[in-house]
Formats: sequence, C-alpha cells, structure tokens
Amino acid sequence: MIDEALVAQLRQAVGAGHVRTDPATLSAYGVDALGRGAMPDAVAWPGNTGEVSAVARACHAARTPLVPRGAGSGYTGGAVPTRGGVVITLERMNRILEIDADNLLAVVEPHVVTGELQAAVERQGLFYPPDPASLARSVIGGNVAECAGGPRAFKYGVTKHYVLGLEAVLPTGDVIRTGGRTVKNVVGYDLTQLLVGSEGTLAVITKAVLRLIPKPAARATARATFRSVGEAVAAVLLLLRARVVPATLELVDAESLDAVAAHLGEAALAPLGTGALLLIEVDGSPEQVRGDEARVADACRRAGCTEFRLATDEGERQALWRARRELSPALRTIAPLKFNHDVVVPRSRVADLFDLVEHIRRESGLRVPCFGHVGDGNIHVNLMADDTPEARLRVAAAERRLFEGVVALDGSISGEHGIGFAKAPFIGLELTPETIAVMKRVKAAFDPSGILNPGKIFPPDVH
Repeated sequence: MIDEALVAQLRQAVGAGHVRTDPATLSAYGVDALGRGAMPDAVAWPGNTGEVSAVARACHAARTPLVPRGAGSGYTGGAVPTRGGVVITLERMNRILEIDADNLLAVVEPHVVTGELQAAVERQGLFYPPDPASLARSVIGGNVAECAGGPRAFKYGVTKHYVLGLEAVLPTGDVIRTGGRTVKNVVGYDLTQLLVGSEGTLAVITKAVLRLIPKPAARATARATFRSVGEAVAAVLLLLRARVVPATLELVDAESLDAVAAHLGEAALAPLGTGALLLIEVDGSPEQVRGDEARVADACRRAGCTEFRLATDEGERQALWRARRELSPALRTIAPLKFNHDVVVPRSRVADLFDLVEHIRRESGLRVPCFGHVGDGNIHVNLMADDTPEARLRVAAAERRLFEGVVALDGSISGEHGIGFAKAPFIGLELTPETIAVMKRVKAAFDPSGILNPGKIFPPDVH
C-alpha cells in the first residue's frame, strides 16, 4: 500500500478527479491483453508533460514503482504492475499536434490511436506505414515503447524507422528531448532509438515526432492458396527472387483457417484441402503495381497454388482480408487459453519453423494454429489449451521448446510484442550475460532508483 501522503501529492499534481484508488479501477489497470498482472495501488491520469513530470518526481522521492500505460493492448504484460505502485495512464494526452506536409512529419501526443493518425495523414495524401493488428485501439506511445510492427513491416519497416524525435520524462521527473524534425541527425548518442522498444523501462514518452511518406497511388490485393506451408513459403522465395517487394505478405495455416471457418460458419474461405493461404498486397505507381501483379501470380502458380484470386474492387479486397482479420476472435473459440508468441526467424528458415511447430504439436498434444508476417519471418505461434494445471504445464514445456528452437534457427523470441514480464525468464536463451549486464547499466543510468516499470525485460533474479 502506498502512503496517503503520496496519493495527496498525485492529486495535487494532476487534479483530484484524475487519481483513483477504488478497487474497480485498480483491477482494470492491473491487466493488459495478456490477461495477467497485479493490482496497482493508484492510477493517475496526467494531462500534459508537466503533470507527468510531477507524478514521476513524487514517485521517485517516495521510491514507489511507476508503470506507464498506453492502451493496454500488449501481449507480454508490459503495461501492468508487478509490485504495486502507481499506473500512469496517458489517456488524456491524445492530440495530433501537427501534420507538416512540407517536411513530411507529424507531431503527436502518446495516446493518439494509430489508426486515427493513419486516417488523418492519408486525408492529406500522406502515409504512416506502421500498422500493428491492434491499430484500431493501440496508441502511438505504446507502439513506440514496444517498437510495434505489423503486416507492412516487410516493405516499409517497423515503428523505429519512423520516429525522428521524442519528448520523454525520466523516472526522476526530468524532461528530455531527443532527435528532432530532421531526417539526418548525428549529434551525440541516439537516445531516440534507445527509447524506442525500451518497453517503458527507461522513460515515459510524452510526445513523438514521426516521419511520413507520400501515400502510394495504387494498390492491388491477391489471395493464393496452397496444399502445404512449404509450397506457400516457396512462393514467397520466388517472389523475392523476382524482385517483388510486397507491401504485405501474410500467411495463414490450415489450423487457423479451420478455426475462422468454424467461427464464421463459412466453409468456403479457401478450397478444400488448403494447407496454407497467402495474402499479398503490392502498392506503388499504377504501372509498377500492374507489373507486380503479374509477377505475383506467376510466382504463386510456379509454387503450385491451388487458387489465385485478385481483388477487383475495395469490397472484394475486404473479403479477401476477412480470414486474416477474424483470426483472433476465432482462435478464442477453440480453447479457453491462448498464448500468442510472436517469434521471428530468417525468411529462409520459415519452413523449418513450421517443422518445429509440428514437433511441438505432437509432443504437447496442444492445438497450435499459426499465422503472421511471412515476408519478414515473423510468425504468431498460438499455443491453445484448456484452463487446467496439467494443460498449463504442457504449455510451459511447449513455450520453452519453441523459444529454444527459434534461437537455434538464428531467430528471436519476440518480433514485435516485446519481453514484458511474460518472456523475461527466457531472455537468457537469446542474450548473453554480458549483453544483459550492459542493458542493466543503461537501465541504472536512466532509472537509478529502479522505480520505472520494474519486473520487465530482465529475468526475476536480474534487477
């Protein structure tokens, strides 16, 4: 329990109506999309950078944990407490401050919804490419803190490639500004990119300067189905060898397709016997798109696709994307527990990753539907289980087998969800003790008292 004197300081800093300690609020802010966490002692809603700084100073002086929170859409527990303390939610800081068409940038507060920013800049003929699947509810501050990716990452990159500068509050309450409004900037250490992906453990982001690009003039969407994942991966490699760089390149396996078909009550999402489905989108000038359409079709047919469909209008495009977009709700109907792991391997090892998953299915007896961004090797491996102690033990064994196998394939245990506390016990599979030690020294430089988002990234015995 935190001291009442600290609660009084928080109320003075952000206004009495913007601090709550009632059980319903504490319960709601004690979990994120992962569904696990611990109760905070208080929740504060600052409205500007000065108020964030005042909250941080108060918590620093009281040596009380401070946990930054965006939309709570993360899957690794990054935005929830592990040791009580204060959750600082940025919900009131939700303005698009500027869209600068001449300099191709936007300046935003942290709680701007990603999809709303995309819509706002596209109305001006501009484009913000990062597109996490949660873009309708996830926010820019959380995207920056986790370095969010999404289907367009293969062609356009991830969030870190679009962050020019940041304003952030340190755990001590000090305000820093990194980077700026220029594409080129090599003055001092690149603190901007250090903060991107730091999972709220180094600073609280209060403003972001984001790079924009011109909106592509044309787009084409295709769906190709295959008898096996191996054939679908072969099509991906043929595409790359033909020098086609799709804007999106998504793979959905048979188990995922079956779940979506059952969820929607539709058996016709793909031809009978489909083992994998690719969703492919190309964009650019009209001439480039027409050429890419032909190369995409040729690569898929050479790899043995059983059906190739090209959308002729926006309605048909949305229909082709339906199987991918319905995946999350569909998977939740086939088992009470869903452990979504965002592993990533080199593109040439994707087929090996699916072989690994098949071994895990046989060993664990679990259903393991997979889908994801095959263009950059980032596959979501979902371990589905009943909510029983025995099933949870099988999931735990399957998780370790998955992470060990992915690292052996020269991959990473997280492509876009981050580590949080859920994956912290496994970080030593990928990073050496020396690397972790350097990260700990960086953490101590930013957060000498260890109050900001404790219990995240590092294993439980590493503080």
